[in-house]
Amino acid sequence: MLSQLVLQKIGIVCGFVVPIVAFGCIGIAIVSYPEFSWVNNALSDLGVVSGVTALAFNLGLFIAGLLGFFFAIIGLFSYFKNNLVGKVGSIVFAVATVWLMAIGIFNENFHPTHFIVSVLFFITLPVALWVLTVALYLKNEVKLALFTLISSFIAAAPWILFYAVHYVQNVAIPETISALTGSIWIIIMSYKILKTAKTLPIDT
Repeated sequence: MLSQLVLQKIGIVCGFVVPIVAFGCIGIAIVSYPEFSWVNNALSDLGVVSGVTALAFNLGLFIAGLLGFFFAIIGLFSYFKNNLVGKVGSIVFAVATVWLMAIGIFNENFHPTHFIVSVLFFITLPVALWVLTVALYLKNEVKLALFTLISSFIAAAPWILFYAVHYVQNVAIPETISALTGSIWIIIMSYKILKTAKTLPIDT
């Protein structure tokens, strides 16, 4: 049976790898499809382009979501082991990663399922960050709580502005800003958990 420390380190590694997989595969998909427009397309449009474009995009989101799920239930959850709010936030974050996996599984050909899971992902992500802001504050991690709160607003703001003033024709830009914000938060949080992991008791 794996020790708590080993499991947490697996979760940490998953956290660091999530952005690499997600944006690496999205980058491959964009490069393979020159017609893609940041203004006129959604990122999910890449998921229905035949060949390497769809494969890279859909598989990348699924794997990134799966890695994010392990980060949430192993890394985050253990970090907040004595914090009920943190456990709730970790679960909400895990739910967000399930929606991310679903985006990779149900591309735009699966209407309206794709739209539903996409909306759920981009709603659940900032909600998870709001809950985790409270959890971090309760742990006296004030600076990290402030960073998380700011991240939650940055993740939500592009969508609020999009529907308020419709500043672009399609959603690739708000999708990218929101996802990139979540990815940066995962990297910072993974580093924080890594710094504290060595203090965990080793249980076999």
